[in-house]
Amino acid sequence: MGLKLLHSADWHLDSPFRGFDRERGELLRRESLELPGKIADICRREGCDLLLLAGDIFDGRPTRESLDALKNALEEAAVPAFLTPGNHDYGTFWQTERWPGNLHVFSGDWESVLLSDLDCRVWGAGYTRMDSPGLLEGFSAQGPEKYQIALVHGDAVTPGSPYCPVTAAQARQSNLKYLALGHVHQAGSTRAGDTLCGWPGCPMGRGWDETGQKGVYIVNVADRAEITFRAVPGIRFYKMEIPAEELEDRLPAGQTRDFYRVTLTGEGEGEISLPGIPNLWLNDQRSCPGDLWALAGEDTLEGVYFRMLRSQAEAGDTAAALAARISRDLLMGKEVALP
Repeated sequence: MGLKLLHSADWHLDSPFRGFDRERGELLRRESLELPGKIADICRREGCDLLLLAGDIFDGRPTRESLDALKNALEEAAVPAFLTPGNHDYGTFWQTERWPGNLHVFSGDWESVLLSDLDCRVWGAGYTRMDSPGLLEGFSAQGPEKYQIALVHGDAVTPGSPYCPVTAAQARQSNLKYLALGHVHQAGSTRAGDTLCGWPGCPMGRGWDETGQKGVYIVNVADRAEITFRAVPGIRFYKMEIPAEELEDRLPAGQTRDFYRVTLTGEGEGEISLPGIPNLWLNDQRSCPGDLWALAGEDTLEGVYFRMLRSQAEAGDTAAALAARISRDLLMGKEVALP
């Protein structure tokens, strides 16, 4: 029959969103507080047996509001939940706070919880300071249970990472069906022997380095573990370079709360107004329309240069026209992106 898990990490509740003005920072903060409920809803809809939270759920010591958001989500999920602190949310509050009865927090050395009705044992270890050695070094899950699962806030992407580096050799020797990781904000996975290692990334971007769809993993564990990505609805960040003539086709036609940073290329002039996208940063790099060879008529060094390029363009040299366009824009003080 197998197991079905929801694996999430790196919520970073209480992030300060310092790179944004007060209004947009508050919008993003309120949006992040909805993450726990959205993820609990996915857990219920997918019919998951377990909820795995692999660290950095909070961004520092949590506020009462974010603590309550997590507690409410755990109660709504209504399945056994396991959490391991990471480098941003380790601390004694995990032991002193009163949590719903379905949550087990791994807050130190390796330990395990037996779920005999699921023929499953869940292992975990947590951070006790900002950095962490490779907790998986020498670890091997022991027990007769069919499903050996573990979670840790570990980095399987950066060799020698100060944040619990995880190697393929460690995973291969772990005797685990599934290793639930956190820390890396871009989703990914790797298989080492019989062990599938997954890191779902953050479920909500917090800036321009965390663009596009974000979500959680649904993990089906039988003879092997298999991952399916599920997007979490909410605000997204997008960075795009768009030719001026494609602007309307490439951006949403209606209202959106998503954040866009657009470099506008091509030719054109005049102010651009997109009231349906209030969170838009526009870097206008359009060339001004007009006679490309206007400077060729001047009695200057620039005139000599443009007359030479015009002669080459008339002879069929397509690169000459491009060079003239780039040169004109540079002389006008525009920032130029080379093709």
